[in-house]
Amino acid sequence: MTEKLMFIGEYSLTVDEKGRLSIPVKYRDSLSRGAVVTRGLDSSLFLYTEKEWKTLAEKLAALPISRANTRAFSRLMLAGAMDVELDRQGRIILPDYLREFAGIHKKVVVAGLYNRLEIWNEASWLNYKKQTEKGSKDIAETLDQLI
Repeated sequence: MTEKLMFIGEYSLTVDEKGRLSIPVKYRDSLSRGAVVTRGLDSSLFLYTEKEWKTLAEKLAALPISRANTRAFSRLMLAGAMDVELDRQGRIILPDYLREFAGIHKKVVVAGLYNRLEIWNEASWLNYKKQTEKGSKDIAETLDQLI
């Protein structure tokens, strides 16, 4: 029985002038078997292992195409996706159109969120985190209803 990788943690990193991002060492082995980066939510990018991406893509393909919001979400995620490979230094290249989408220029935060990594423009992440932390009581009360 293989243990499922869990992405957790927050890392401040930089993207170089060629769009290369060094992946935290603890995640490199899992991502070395294939990875996909795509447009995420809240102006971030999502980075999935190939296996997790296939699971998500299958779910998206099963959504009803007759609904405008499911078509839009599928297009956001699938049309924006790009296969990425780690180079010998453990870096991936973030395509220009994805860096533009997320406002990524140099400083980024890579945040682990269980089955994916999110890649954020550092200023956007700090602002998002500040706003979320302010509303943490309301968020916790909402979660109580779900759990």
